[in-house]
Amino acid sequence: MSPLLIAAVALVVCCVLFARFFRVARRLDNYGIVDIVWSYAFGVVALVYAAMAGGWAPRRWGVAMLVVFWSLRLGTYLYRRVMGHHPVEDGRYRELRLRWAANFAREMARFYQLQAVSVVVLAAPVLLAVSRAEAGFTLLDGAALALFVVSLAGEALADGQLAAFKRDAANKGRVCEAGLWGWSRHPNYFFVWLSWVSFALFAWPAPWGWLGLVAPACILYLLLFVTGIPMTEEQAVRTKGDAYRDYQRRVSAFVPWFPRRVASRV
Repeated sequence: MSPLLIAAVALVVCCVLFARFFRVARRLDNYGIVDIVWSYAFGVVALVYAAMAGGWAPRRWGVAMLVVFWSLRLGTYLYRRVMGHHPVEDGRYRELRLRWAANFAREMARFYQLQAVSVVVLAAPVLLAVSRAEAGFTLLDGAALALFVVSLAGEALADGQLAAFKRDAANKGRVCEAGLWGWSRHPNYFFVWLSWVSFALFAWPAPWGWLGLVAPACILYLLLFVTGIPMTEEQAVRTKGDAYRDYQRRVSAFVPWFPRRVASRV
């Protein structure tokens, strides 16, 4: 079956899925659940691709299961975080309520559908990887798997360190610098990005495999300039003030690196 037709089927599935959960969000009055749906949607799309593509079966289902595992881990983590705070909505979405106050329902419905489109676009390397017809695993497949394992471990570690920090009531209002958070202000985002680099490596040998690089490039752009770091840090500055500004001066925004030695102004 044509990859474009397979992608079209996945897009329809995602649009229906996000429309359904937009109605759930309206009923809950908590639009932060879109983060949960976005994460789980990748697992759904990966299974659609594996079922419909004609690539070598062991690699096809192997790559799909890696995506499903990644999707379930992140989606479940976000479910616990979002629903653990419900009915209090994530600050990013409270801010969007203010920005879109004039036409909030329409703008948020459009936002949900854009998330559906983003899943299909970002899953391009998965479709390319599961469509590879050649039998047998390659050294590049092994490198991609190793990078995936490292990225998943780093993502889980960063999420776990942040969750443990927040569980301690003494840390309320403070900036987390525990573990990886002392080396990067957003280590979770960095390792999410590495996961998609690993899927691009799985896709590379496919015809037009270089198109798989679009996904990590788009994710990097979104994380650095759109909905990732900018929105998260705007909210952090609003809630933590000078403590977070000092953290920004000292700690790398994205790639884990040695913190700068500057005097705290807190």
